[in-house]
Amino acid sequence: MRPFALLHRDGADHVEVLTGDVVTVASLDDIPLHRGRPTLAVIPYRQITERGFDCVDDGAPLECLVVRSSRQEPLDAFPPGPLSLSGGGFDLSDDEYGEIVEDVLRDEIGHGEGANFVIHRVFQARVEGDPIAAARAAFGRLLAAEQGTYWTFLVHTGTRTLVGATPERHVSVADGITMMNPISGTFRNGSGRLLDFLQDPKEVEELYMVLDEELKMMATVAEHGGQVAGPYLKQMTHLTHTEYLLAGRGSLDVRDVLRETMFAPTVTGSPIENACRVIARHERRGRGYYAGVLALLDHDAQGRQTLDAPILIRTAEISPSGELRVPVGATLVRHSTAAGEIAETHTKAAGILAALGAVKTQPSPVRTEAESPEVQAALAARNDGLARFWLDSRAPGALTVPALDGRTAVIVDGEDTFTAMLAHQLRALGLAVTVVPWTALPVGAAPARLGTADVDVAGADLVIAGPGPGDPGDAHDPKMVALRGLIAARLADRKPLLAVCLGHQILAGSLGLTLHRRNSPYQGLAREVDLFGVRRRVGFYSSFTALAQQELIPTPHGPVEIARDPADSAVHALRGPGFAGLQFHPESVLSRDGVTVLTELLPQLMTDVISPATNG
Repeated sequence: MRPFALLHRDGADHVEVLTGDVVTVASLDDIPLHRGRPTLAVIPYRQITERGFDCVDDGAPLECLVVRSSRQEPLDAFPPGPLSLSGGGFDLSDDEYGEIVEDVLRDEIGHGEGANFVIHRVFQARVEGDPIAAARAAFGRLLAAEQGTYWTFLVHTGTRTLVGATPERHVSVADGITMMNPISGTFRNGSGRLLDFLQDPKEVEELYMVLDEELKMMATVAEHGGQVAGPYLKQMTHLTHTEYLLAGRGSLDVRDVLRETMFAPTVTGSPIENACRVIARHERRGRGYYAGVLALLDHDAQGRQTLDAPILIRTAEISPSGELRVPVGATLVRHSTAAGEIAETHTKAAGILAALGAVKTQPSPVRTEAESPEVQAALAARNDGLARFWLDSRAPGALTVPALDGRTAVIVDGEDTFTAMLAHQLRALGLAVTVVPWTALPVGAAPARLGTADVDVAGADLVIAGPGPGDPGDAHDPKMVALRGLIAARLADRKPLLAVCLGHQILAGSLGLTLHRRNSPYQGLAREVDLFGVRRRVGFYSSFTALAQQELIPTPHGPVEIARDPADSAVHALRGPGFAGLQFHPESVLSRDGVTVLTELLPQLMTDVISPATNG
């Protein structure tokens, strides 16, 4: 059968019917993009290697339907049809999946490798009869039965058939505006009170963490980062989720937008680069198209590029021989339990499996409860402690600090693109900011001019040793060695230095403080802390901390003032002559007072008179 696609997009009263030719390409840059001929790209998870990230490469091809004809059909042209499956079950038993969950919680989140990780399992069965006819029947059932979807779709490339109802826009570009839509938190309709779900700390923090991670992406693809709207409820037939909407103006080629946003933290984890390592380490098999995207690339009437790309979740893949795969995943965070995440995978699979006839479910609408004043108030309260920097619009220059205006800053990224968000904040304060990866640093040597990035680190007015995953005390990790060298050189040169999270831990260790792995990770946790005598609400993403027994310590680089928790001696921040360290992330959406902290700290940091007389 000739390749085709059936697409029902959110709010439409029709189905788009696309036909054309399929081409297989090696990279996103090769996706055809011609005016007057849309392209529907089916992008597998393995394309994450284009960002240099780890994956188990299963060879799933990047296939593109180059559209030759397009028409619209009414919704009732696709009635639900009969279909049947034989066999059926998950590739990993509940016990096997639960063991992986426990391993990730203990060995990865517990050891500072990241804030959250998504681990998947696959429901497998066999379709009886013609696979394409079965997919059409499932498409009709999804149209009739599912609500709250972003796309309901059927795509047949000739070599595979995908049918699904995904709730989540990954990224879109239209009218020069780039938008993303982080969705997280899962409530099974009818399983209890929606209000209890909205006030569950695990569900609240899970959404905050993916919001932060997608803001990192928006900081890369939008000129001034993303502005946050929400939160909202995403109500589906069997499930209710919570979501935010991010928007920002950008001018990148849409294929570059796709590359810089591979892939959503809601199906990978954070920070993204290390999440991909963790996924490969624990899943040990390819993901096929799970966590990838469908991407419709086109041009508008003015000739501007457009993009609409939903995430490939709640999707069944059917082979020409009738083999069926339905991958589903759960987001593991510090509050997770194996039993809870096992149940979540069953819940997420229910919608598509019900459409395929594999399970019987009874929809449980929650719309009446969702519209109650108590639920709406609980949603609104989600933003009470968040950073207004990301929620409010402002005039250009509104936050400029005269002492910082026009000064240069270099941020060294330790494999966590929180650095992109930090760069936006620092630019808003007036600094001219460049971000470089830690791999651009000479390992163990004083940084001079970085040849690969052509950035003069030594000559920058301010250097920021940035965040990243890993053990700051590892003496052999090349990243830790490079960051230690950077910090040592900056201290020796007596030039302004700010260290954030991982950078802060390495700075603290260089000053002689003890480093400690927390018994309970501070991943995605907002706290109000005493910061040099002032209460500030800030967000933490860390499993390690420095410890100090007093508020002022002498060091070879001068006296250092410590902001610490008297209950456990954990160091929240430190400052000395010309340098400072922050264990928290001032750039995080969780840091309500993050910009205020930077506004107060940096001018003093950069105007300190540093001389041998300051030595302690």
